[in-house]
Amino acid sequence: MSSILIAVDSVVNVLLGLLLLIFPPGLVEWLGLPLPSSAFYVRILGAVIFGIGVALAIEFRRKPNSSLVGLGTGGAIAINLCGGGALVAYLAFGDLSLSTEGTIVLWILAAVVVGLGLVELVAHLSSRRLSS
Repeated sequence: MSSILIAVDSVVNVLLGLLLLIFPPGLVEWLGLPLPSSAFYVRILGAVIFGIGVALAIEFRRKPNSSLVGLGTGGAIAINLCGGGALVAYLAFGDLSLSTEGTIVLWILAAVVVGLGLVELVAHLSSRRLSS
């Protein structure tokens, strides 16, 4: 179960990272999200998220005797809960000027990221109980 979650998390991060790296302003406007004054930080964030996705993919494909280690479940849980939690806090308490569509898109993204982190945490805790 853990490796399946790592693979799903990898795909989510790679796709989101690519979208931010490409940063198509037309799509951003269509989704009702605010356009930043510069795409610089958006693209840097996209590169970081893409890198997280690649690190998860390395971990998913890693052989037991491999010396190259990717990002494990603990790191994925921390990143998802911190990033998703920050987005939830910003949506709930931030003074955002978002359209209805933009608000819906960001809440869906927050739900996916936090939900994935929680599922990974529950799976990890369940596997620990089974092994002890």
